[in-house]
Amino acid sequence: MSEERFGEFVLVRRHEEGHVAELALDRPKAMNAVSTEMARSLAGACAALGEDRGVRVVVLTSTHERAFCVGADLKERNSFSDADLVRQRPVARAAYMGVLELPVPTIAAVHGFALGGGFELALSCDVIVADRTAVVGLPEVSVGVIPGGGGTQLLPRRVGAARAAELIFTARRVEAAEARELGLVDQLVEEGRDRAEALALAARIAANSPVGLRAAKRALRLGHGLDLRAGLEVEDAAWRSVAFSGDRAEGVAAFNDKRKPQWPGE
Repeated sequence: MSEERFGEFVLVRRHEEGHVAELALDRPKAMNAVSTEMARSLAGACAALGEDRGVRVVVLTSTHERAFCVGADLKERNSFSDADLVRQRPVARAAYMGVLELPVPTIAAVHGFALGGGFELALSCDVIVADRTAVVGLPEVSVGVIPGGGGTQLLPRRVGAARAAELIFTARRVEAAEARELGLVDQLVEEGRDRAEALALAARIAANSPVGLRAAKRALRLGHGLDLRAGLEVEDAAWRSVAFSGDRAEGVAAFNDKRKPQWPGE
């Protein structure tokens, strides 16, 4: 396993044998509150991971024992002028969009608090694995703003418009069991097992064709919300992008030879 640091607060661990990258939020003194510096580093790390063809799955984790991420750094925000806030906005957006637009499958491993922007980072992933200590929510209206890291768009896509409205309007925090029941998280695991279970899931996913994984994610993301006919056209375009690939040829050959595929990744 290799490690690379992006700024002071973001750590990337590459689990090279399994083609899994771990994107770790590493600002423990502030429970991973997203400052301007941290946002810039997160965007940079995502850009690097997106370009790394050896990465097949990204797992978003936290190094803090009691929190995934508590959202925006409100202490920093309290010192901002209006002009400062305007200048920071594209930096913050780039961080959330960086996670959302990763071209490979992404898994969030959540424990403790995942609130506001912290929960939005998890929502930006394809799958959320949470342990029984997890507490999630979008409390932004309680401090005079709205979810600005994708929450008003990502949450209703998960749980429906009415449920998302209730959660956002009340600003309430949701504990792990209810979060799983409502579909706010996808898998609920024992306390302290979120990272391990997310990495295990990532390893199972990464065993598959990297070309196929990227194309499947593209079809899922681009097709969401379209009418069926348009969605099927998105799927067909994604299928055509893989149908004549080296991965497709290797996958068929390996199946017929009853052996494990050796994916060329092209």
